[in-house]
Amino acid sequence: MQQKNPSHLLGLYIHWPYCLSKCPYCDFASSVCKNIDEEALFWGYKRDLQQFKTDRPITSIFFGGGTPSLMSLPFLEKIIAEIRKNYSLASDIEISMEANPDAISLVKMRQFYELGINRLSIGVQALNDKDLAFLGRKHSLVRALECIDEAKSVFHNINMDLIYARQKQSVTAWEKELTKALSLNLPHYSLYQLTIEENTIFYKQHQKVATDIQAQKLYIETDKIMTNKGLPAYEVSNYAKPGFECRHNLTYWLGADYIGIGPAAHGRLGLIATENPRSVQAWLHQGTTSETLTKDQRYMEKLLMGLRLRNHDFPTQDIPQHKLQEALNKGWIIQNKQGIRPTLQGTIVLNQLTLLLLN
Repeated sequence: MQQKNPSHLLGLYIHWPYCLSKCPYCDFASSVCKNIDEEALFWGYKRDLQQFKTDRPITSIFFGGGTPSLMSLPFLEKIIAEIRKNYSLASDIEISMEANPDAISLVKMRQFYELGINRLSIGVQALNDKDLAFLGRKHSLVRALECIDEAKSVFHNINMDLIYARQKQSVTAWEKELTKALSLNLPHYSLYQLTIEENTIFYKQHQKVATDIQAQKLYIETDKIMTNKGLPAYEVSNYAKPGFECRHNLTYWLGADYIGIGPAAHGRLGLIATENPRSVQAWLHQGTTSETLTKDQRYMEKLLMGLRLRNHDFPTQDIPQHKLQEALNKGWIIQNKQGIRPTLQGTIVLNQLTLLLLN
C-alpha cells in the first residue's frame, strides 16, 4: 500500500448527530430528530471550522455520524463552501460521506457527487431481512441492493458496512453472506464483529453475541475469503482492493493530525487533544475543550492505533527488545528493518499484544 508520509496527512472529520432511528447496537453520539435545526448546526460548524483554521492542506474530509446523508443539499453546499473558505484542499482529496439505504436517493447521490463527495460508505449491516430487522435497520435487502446499484452508477469509490458474529451465526451462514457481498464487486468492505456496548438497547435487553471461540473462527474465515478475493485486510475490520484504502481512517491509524468538527468530535493536532460535548446543545453553548498530552500519552495512542494496521510497519525504537522478542516468540508480530506489524494471530489477540508492548 502506497501512502503519504503521515506528517503530511491532515484529516477533517465532521459529525452529523442525527438519524432516522436509533439502532439497538449503536453507542455513537446520535439521536432521532424530526425537526433538525440546520441553521444552528451550521453556526456551530462554522465556529469550529474557523477555530482550527490552518495553512496546511486538508488531505481528507469525512462526514460521519449519525446519518450525514440526511443533510439537505443547501446545507452541505454551505458547509463545503465554509471549508474551502478556511482551508486549502489537497488536489487529490478524499471526501467521504456515510449513508444508509433508507436515507439517500439516486438524485441525492448525484447532487452530493457534484459538490465534491467522492467516496460513499453505505451502512448495509446484513444481507437478509431477518437480521436487518434484528439489527434495527429500517431498510430491506431489496432497498440495500438497489442503493448499491445506484451508488455504483455515480461513485467509483464505495464502501459497504456489514456486521457479523451475530448470536448463533454459523461460519457457513456468514460465508454465504460474505460471498453475496463480494459478488457486488465493491472496492472496500468494513466488516465489524457485533459487540454489545453499555448504554445501548441491546445491552439493556441482555442480548448475546457469538462466543469468543466462534468469533475467532468467523474472523479467520473472513480474512481467508477476503484475501483470496484480492481485498486483503489493511486494518482489523477493513478490507480493500489495492489503492482503495480509506485515507481518512488511515490518518487516524497512522497517528497523523486531524480536526474534529461538531458534537462529540475529537481532534489531534500535535500534542493538542480536542474534544466536543456529545449533546448538540452543550456543543453549541460550550464549544471545544482541549488539553496538551504528554509525549508518552501520545505515543501510547499511536501504538494503540498503529497496531491495528495489518500492512504498515510500526517503528520499534521505543519498544524494549525483550518485549519484541516475546511477541515474536508468540507469533503475534513480524519484524523487519522498518518496524513491526501484527500477524493474523496477533490481530486476534490485539489487546494482549498491545498490553505486552506497552507494559
